[in-house]
Amino acid sequence: MRPAVFLDRDGTIIEERGYLDRLELLELYPFTVDAIRLLNRAGFVTVVVTNQGGIGRGIIDEPFLHHVHETLDARLAAGHARIDRYYFCPHHPDAVIPDLRRKCSCRKPASGMIERACREMSLDPGRSVTIGDRRLDIVCGNAAGTRTVLVRTGHGAHEEAMPPGTARPDAILNNLMEAVGWILRTSSR
Repeated sequence: MRPAVFLDRDGTIIEERGYLDRLELLELYPFTVDAIRLLNRAGFVTVVVTNQGGIGRGIIDEPFLHHVHETLDARLAAGHARIDRYYFCPHHPDAVIPDLRRKCSCRKPASGMIERACREMSLDPGRSVTIGDRRLDIVCGNAAGTRTVLVRTGHGAHEEAMPPGTARPDAILNNLMEAVGWILRTSSR
């Protein structure tokens, strides 16, 4: 079983834009390619786990989401970095598409996407880390049995200022690059 880093997408590896409904809004943070390349070289499987309730709400469709991820892959590949797999949850409590308006086990803070990735990719949650800019990412990672990092990019600075509730990250750092440095210093691969 291999170690992985589970990455939130919006606000963690790309700029937070609300519902990303136009490709021209896709902007990687300046450190994203280097940070992911470091994880790749260190032998971590890189997996994006992202709530995409915009699908259920009729704001975007699944083909557009795949196009966004293909574009993201191309930009990462230009810097010799890669995401190994994407998992997304299209459900939303206010979905206008009836089949997507339901309580599910994949929408963060539930841990279903991480658990599915661990089963499908033979990943060890105990040797893995979840990184995100929201407390729901931390709750998700904790529930899946990973270590967790809250980054201050995206919604992170605001989320850090809120009472922690059940979200107890192992580290709170400025951005993905700092999180990767922390992972590389503290992991026994």
